[in-house]
Amino acid sequence: MSARILIVEDERAIQLALSGLLRREGYEVAVADSAEAALAQLREGPADLVLTDLALGQGLSGMDVLREVKASRPETAVVMITAHGSEKVAVQAMKAGAQDYVPKPFDNDEIRIIVQRALEHTRLEREHRMLLERVDRELRFENLVGSGPAMRRVFEMIEKVAETDLTVLVRGESGTGKELVAQALHQRSPRRGRPFVAVNCAAISRELVESELFGHEKGAFTGADARRIGRFEAAGSGTIFLDEIGDMAPETQAKVLRVLEERSLERVGSTKPVEVDVRVIAATHRDLEAEVKRSRFREDLYYRLKVVQIAVPPLRERREDVPALVDRFLSQLAERLGREPRRMGAGALAALAGYAWPGNVRELRNVVEQAAVLAPGEMIVEADLRLPSRQEGSAPGALAGGAGGGFADAKRQATEDFERSYLLRALRQNGGNISRTAEAIGLVRQSLQQKIRELGLRSEDWSEGS
Repeated sequence: MSARILIVEDERAIQLALSGLLRREGYEVAVADSAEAALAQLREGPADLVLTDLALGQGLSGMDVLREVKASRPETAVVMITAHGSEKVAVQAMKAGAQDYVPKPFDNDEIRIIVQRALEHTRLEREHRMLLERVDRELRFENLVGSGPAMRRVFEMIEKVAETDLTVLVRGESGTGKELVAQALHQRSPRRGRPFVAVNCAAISRELVESELFGHEKGAFTGADARRIGRFEAAGSGTIFLDEIGDMAPETQAKVLRVLEERSLERVGSTKPVEVDVRVIAATHRDLEAEVKRSRFREDLYYRLKVVQIAVPPLRERREDVPALVDRFLSQLAERLGREPRRMGAGALAALAGYAWPGNVRELRNVVEQAAVLAPGEMIVEADLRLPSRQEGSAPGALAGGAGGGFADAKRQATEDFERSYLLRALRQNGGNISRTAEAIGLVRQSLQQKIRELGLRSEDWSEGS
């Protein structure tokens, strides 16, 4: 589709000359002989470029057109046409957001070059805005962060089941963010304005767990001096999140099953049923199928919980999300401390991506925050990171040596893959500009060029859509 250009010019001869020239260049051209007419056209449909005379006779001026365009559509380029001797006003227009200016009289080649340059600016601004919208949509899903295929599957599952009342079982290793998934389900559900109550089943003693979950009556046991409302009732018509449900005692599992099936409970010390309208989301890091076979987890409760399952991937399977997670943690820490966010150097990011993260996102947060507080320089470098030199304690398969390769080869390949993905994304975000990209990721221009050569990257690689 050809670019749309709006010419705002009250001199008929110049209007015809410009519109004829630009139409011959293949552009879609609209004309207006006043600022008021131009703004009316822009309200009906946007333009990629506005080419406006600075002086438009009576009424609004070209500066007014510029201000209105920049207020409503800041990515649209504006080029000012100025009379001889108006250079000072033209500079003011540039400060107000004009992309360029062309003094009268002008020649056709000058107009062609300025228009091409301005339209390129519009294209880059639009792509930047679209990138920010995509980042906001994909990388920031409540408090969940991720843009790779593994996390996109999680987001898709959340979107599909959030509006329902189905019971959801969230599975994943410790530290992967299972509670964040539960919160996202609640926030996207019709219950979003009601309580979200989280219970860590592994942290409550067996003696107190039933009282915590279902409440108790006065005198139900020693120390029960008053009636207490349990977590299920406290959740009201909201959501209860049963974290680490695989650690729940069998006798308590039976009572949770009853709540799920009958939508009612009995407080400890009472035989009177209390109706509850609550959505249940459970989570575990355990292999519940194996627990069922060992008779450690009720089979009927297992099938009642797994109506929908969402598997949260470990961090070692979503290394492409490490930069976004690091940015999030650095920003959050800076906000808490009331200071400017620290920056993570490319070498440090590569080291973080090459680590297997047995503690997953929780461990990454701890390492990033520690480095941000203790690093002596403005930029966090690899030496500031406190990571084990080898990862014997990692989860099985995490950067394990392949056939004939060994740990070092696997780590080298993982680091190289990360660097390639990271640099391509940075180059695309900065329009392929080497200097801007180098500054954004904390490298000098020569080092970035060397790294591009080492990775065998070509300009067409980062010119393609991501």
